[in-house]
Amino acid sequence: MTRNGTENGPEGRQERRLLCRGLAASPGAGSGKVVLVTGPADTEKMARGDILVARNITSDMVSALRKAAAVVTDEGGRTCHAAILSRELGVPCIVGARNATELLKEGQTVVVDATRGAVYSASSDEAAGKAIPFEPAENLPPEAAAAKESAQPSVVTATKILLNLEGPASAERWAALPSDGVGLLRTEFIFSGRIGVHPMHLVRTNQGGLFVDKLAEGIAAVARSFAPRPVLMRFSDFRSNDFLRLQGARETEPEENNPMLGWRGASRYVSPEYEEAFRLECRAVRKVREDFGRTNLSVIVPFVRTLGEMEAVKKIIASEGLVQGPSFKIWLMAEVPSVVLQAEEFAALADGITIGSNDLTQLILGVDRDSALLGAMGYFDERHPAVLEAISLLVRAAKKGGIPCSICGEGPSVYPDFAEHLVREGVDSISVNADSLSYIRGIVASAEQKIILEGMRRR
Repeated sequence: MTRNGTENGPEGRQERRLLCRGLAASPGAGSGKVVLVTGPADTEKMARGDILVARNITSDMVSALRKAAAVVTDEGGRTCHAAILSRELGVPCIVGARNATELLKEGQTVVVDATRGAVYSASSDEAAGKAIPFEPAENLPPEAAAAKESAQPSVVTATKILLNLEGPASAERWAALPSDGVGLLRTEFIFSGRIGVHPMHLVRTNQGGLFVDKLAEGIAAVARSFAPRPVLMRFSDFRSNDFLRLQGARETEPEENNPMLGWRGASRYVSPEYEEAFRLECRAVRKVREDFGRTNLSVIVPFVRTLGEMEAVKKIIASEGLVQGPSFKIWLMAEVPSVVLQAEEFAALADGITIGSNDLTQLILGVDRDSALLGAMGYFDERHPAVLEAISLLVRAAKKGGIPCSICGEGPSVYPDFAEHLVREGVDSISVNADSLSYIRGIVASAEQKIILEGMRRR
C-alpha cells in the first residue's frame, strides 16, 4: 500500500484508495454499489449485492441488511444492533466509521474489508465485476457456512452451547447446527418485519388477534425448527425510539431523551399504557405452546429493575394461562446492577437467570455500548473486574437457588479468556451467534479439560 492509502496493481498503477475506516464488527469482505439508507423508505433501493451505508441500523432495515454484500455505519460499537445482526446473518460489517455517509457516495463501487475495518474505492476490474476483493477462504455465505459446520463432528461439553436468533428467517438454516437449543430468541424483528404496527394501536382498533397470530407464527417457526431442543424467547425489549418506527406508535410512545435507560422491558409490561400489548405477547406464547404444540418454548423477562416489577410481570403471565411447570419456565434477564445486588432474592422469583452482558457491562461501567469512540478507547470490556465480579455473584446466586444460569452477550464470542472465566464460575450455558458456535464450543471444551486436569493434579 502506498503512503496516500492506495494499493498498486500489477503494473504499479494505483488500484484502490482508502476511503474510510471503522471498527471490524462482522468479519469478511464484499464489494458492490453504495446505497445510502437514511430511513425505512430507502431500504426499497437496496438490491442483492449492494453495500448498505447508514448512520446506524434500525430494526426496520433488516430486510435491506439481508440483501447487502456488506454494511458500513457511522455509529455504533461491536455490541450495537448492526454488529449483532450482521454477525448472525453472516454479513460483513464495519461500525463506528463516523462519517461514512458523507465520504461514500450513492452508486459508488467500493470494497469493504470488514476483517480489517477498512473501505476502499474499487479497482477498475472490481468496478466492472471482474474480481472479488479480499475474499478469505472462510468467508462463506451463511448457507455454505452452516452446511460446513453441521458436517463437522460436534465436540461434547458439559456447558451447553446455545444460539442467539433474531427471528424465524434463519431458523431452519441454523437448526442444522449442533447447538443445544436457542438461548435468546429476539421478538423485536418479528414486530417490525412481520407486523409493522404498534401493538397498542392494534389493541385500540380491535385488531389484537392479528398481532397474536403473526407473532405466534414467527415464534412457532423457530420452536418447530429446533424441537425438541429448548427455545428461550425474550419478551419484547424495544425502546421508545424503536417503537416509534412502527405504524400507529405516536399515540402511545413518548419522546425520551435517553431511551436506553427509559421505558423498556419489564417497566412497559406493568404500566397501564402498555399492559394490554404485553398480554398480546403472552397470548401469542400460549398459542405457540397449545395450538401449535410447541412445548419446548419458554420465556425471558428483560430489563428487570425491581423485585416488585418481576412479581407483577409473573402475575400477568399467569393470568394469561401460562403456568410455570416442568415444560414452561420464566427466566429473568440480569442486565441491571440492582439485580446483581439482590441476586438471591431475584433468583427466588425465576426459573433461570440469563445474563445480558452487553447491557450489564454498559450500566456497571457507565459506558454507552453504542459509542464507537469509547469502544475504540477500550472502555467497553466485559472482562473488567467489576463486570466479572457481577457475573460471579449472579452465577453463585443461581446455584444457591437451584436454578440454571446462562449468558447471552457478545463477550464469549470475542474473548476466549472471558468464555473460560464463565466455565470456571460454573455457568450452565453460553448463548452465541451461529457464526461463533463451533469456535466457542472448542474454547469451552478446552476450558473444561483444563479445569479437570488442574483438579487431578491437586489430589
